[in-house]
Parts: sequence; C-alpha cells; structure tokens
Amino acid sequence: MDQSTEHYNEIVRPQMIMNDFKYRGEGVSSEQLKKIKKGLHTLHTLELMAQNIYKFQITKERSELNRQLIAAMCNEMTHYQDFQVKLYEYGWKPSPFRWMYWIVGFCFGFFSRIMGRKMMLKTAIWVESLAVKHYGQLISEIDWDGDTKAMIEKDWEDEKGHVATWKRFLTMT
Repeated sequence: MDQSTEHYNEIVRPQMIMNDFKYRGEGVSSEQLKKIKKGLHTLHTLELMAQNIYKFQITKERSELNRQLIAAMCNEMTHYQDFQVKLYEYGWKPSPFRWMYWIVGFCFGFFSRIMGRKMMLKTAIWVESLAVKHYGQLISEIDWDGDTKAMIEKDWEDEKGHVATWKRFLTMT
C-alpha cells in the first residue's frame, strides 16, 4: 500500500487549530493573485461536485462500499472547506456559479447509482482521475504560499487514495 492510500485510509478529516488561519496575499503581484484566485475557485467548485457525486451514490444498504462512499463524501467536504477557507483568507468569496457544479455532481452521482455499482465505480474513478490530473496541473502552474501548497498536496494525495479505493472495489465487482 503506497503512502497516499495509507494516508487516505487513516486521516479522513484533518484537525485544524486557530494558528492555521491567516490572512494571505500580502506582497503578491496582482498577476499571481489572479492565478491563485482562479485556481482556488476551480478547486472549490470541483470539490462541491465531488461531494455531491458521493452523496447521491450512497444507498440505504449497509455495505462496505457505502461506508467508503460516506468517508469519501466527508473527505471531499473537508477539501471543499479547505478551499473556501483559503478564498476567505485571501479576501475573496466563492464563485456565485458554484451551484452549477452542485447540479453536475447530483447528475453524475444519481444517474450512475441508477445504472448500478459498476457504473458508480467507473464514474468515481473517472472523476477522481481527472481531479488528480487537475490538482497536478494547478500545483505546478501556480506559485502557492507554503501552507496553501501543503494543503493542496494533501488533498491531491487524498484524491489518489480515492482512485485506488474505487479501482479495488471495481476488481471485486
């Protein structure tokens, strides 16, 4: 088991303390701030979509898959909060268009659930694989402050853990 999967299985919702909250962006060029804002909006809205996918894939069945879906939903909710906090620390607000990502997440989650377990897992793998790619691009293209970069890298590792989990479940289907 690699470190990212191990981390994902052990820590679903990391602890935060008061000293974790800081105002950010002082001394950063307006060009760089524009990139940071766009990156945070992108990650924030995509995490809203991800949590809804899982939320609408969960069924009443008391199964290991549902337990993992609940944990993944919680983890994605944490990521969503991570990016919302960063937006506010920089003095920005979430995108007013984020509701569209809520709807997309609902559609992917609900309709993949209707199509069965295999489609649920394939949808989750596809979406999480795109997230892993997106995180990698945003980490390399934007000059993040140290705390924000570390948080994004942690969330990126979580996404890799989701892919590994859903691939494992798919092999059992």
